[in-house]
Amino acid sequence: MNLLSGTFWVSLAGALVILLLKKEAHRAIKWTAALTGFIALSLSLLAYFHYDLAFGGMQFILKRPWIPEFGIDFHVGADGVSLPLVLLTGFIFFTGVLIAWNIEDRPKEFFILFLTLVAGVFGVFVSLNLFLLFVFYELAVLPMYLLIGVWGSTRKEYGAMKLTLYLLVGSALIFIGMLALYFKSGIQSFDLMKLSEVRFPTNFQKIVFPLIFVGFGVLGGLWPLHTWSPVGHVAAPTSVSMLHAGVLMKLGAYGCFRVAICLLPEGATFWLPWIAMLATVNIVYGSMIAMVQRDFKFVIGYSSVSHMGFVLLGLASMDPVGVSGAVLQMFSHGIMTGLFFAIVGRMVYDRTHTRDLNELGGLSGPLPFANFCFIMSGFASMGLPGLSGFVAELQILLGTWNRYPILAALSGIGIVVTAAYILRVLHKVFYGELNEKLHHLEPITTVEKVAGIILVSQLIFIGLFPFVMTNLIYGTVEPLIRRLFP
Repeated sequence: MNLLSGTFWVSLAGALVILLLKKEAHRAIKWTAALTGFIALSLSLLAYFHYDLAFGGMQFILKRPWIPEFGIDFHVGADGVSLPLVLLTGFIFFTGVLIAWNIEDRPKEFFILFLTLVAGVFGVFVSLNLFLLFVFYELAVLPMYLLIGVWGSTRKEYGAMKLTLYLLVGSALIFIGMLALYFKSGIQSFDLMKLSEVRFPTNFQKIVFPLIFVGFGVLGGLWPLHTWSPVGHVAAPTSVSMLHAGVLMKLGAYGCFRVAICLLPEGATFWLPWIAMLATVNIVYGSMIAMVQRDFKFVIGYSSVSHMGFVLLGLASMDPVGVSGAVLQMFSHGIMTGLFFAIVGRMVYDRTHTRDLNELGGLSGPLPFANFCFIMSGFASMGLPGLSGFVAELQILLGTWNRYPILAALSGIGIVVTAAYILRVLHKVFYGELNEKLHHLEPITTVEKVAGIILVSQLIFIGLFPFVMTNLIYGTVEPLIRRLFP
């Protein structure tokens, strides 16, 4: 075990410990989950800051045989693309447990599923074997059905079933593409590093690339296969919404890059212009639909669809700056949207028992901390300089402009509309006259403040010191893109 594999082994160990606890021991269960999240976050921070920039490439490699006769190994490692996402998962994991501190309905089962899901997410980001990656991918996706169906709200059965069916279709496409790569490669191995050295026939790449990209793209919110996402966001309990939008959607974008683009560059060259157009629709459509929503949570759900469009647009740019921006946007959006859902679900809805924007107003008085967090997350969403969203979106637009100037210009519409709906929601929820039914609200707890401060600090820190992450990302992406698209 090393720092990377430690993240998912610790998560699974935490789930096992909770399994052994009595179901009535609510306090012990929650503290076990919090301690597990803190250790996983610490390991991800240690791995991030122990990465050797001068050496570059894959590091923290650990390889052990699993089913060697089929080329399946326990093979993990990380580079400048996966490490920021491992770190993101650590932050959302720990803060998600804190935000779920008020769970009283079967917390034992809830946190077992929660920690199992997180273990799968960590596993996807560090897997260097395609079969292992697929196993962890399914481990990350399947617990969502129970977490939403049992602990969710607002048509939770419908939301859980729709999410599961969409993602299972995506998984089927990935599985078909994975087997096609395995048999066509002729090397009898699922090792991603070995497969990246295989030159697949051009026609084969053109056929298999859309299977894998769309398969992962379903989880990444690719239009028009995005409709499960806002429904799932709204139906999920707050901490699960944080994981869902903050981390799980990044699994899709990561798979699009690590598997589809990196293994099938000629297929990518053929299809990515079309993907770029769909991503632009994501950006504009998602922001406009968010603009007209009355449900606070639906606003954030469609906002996620729009911002994931920027990620997909950056990946489709086939430019080192654009792809680097996409990876940074994954981190920035994960922190930002995790904070958004913590505000909407726990800080506002659990106190006011309404998400209707027309029934809210004036909450800056009784809930000043929630107001502060929403301002910071909203400004990051708008791309305000000094916050992480600005750096990420600027890189994406610069990289996209070189290849798709018209699409880059059109995506600017999404930025303008984003500013409009963020300011609209800010005014409706936190300013104006306080609803007479909302005068006596429970104050924000210390646990919630800790979670909020952790997430806000990341938006500010990366915004002010972007080189801490951009140097790492670009150092990996630049030589990789130059090799894939000479």
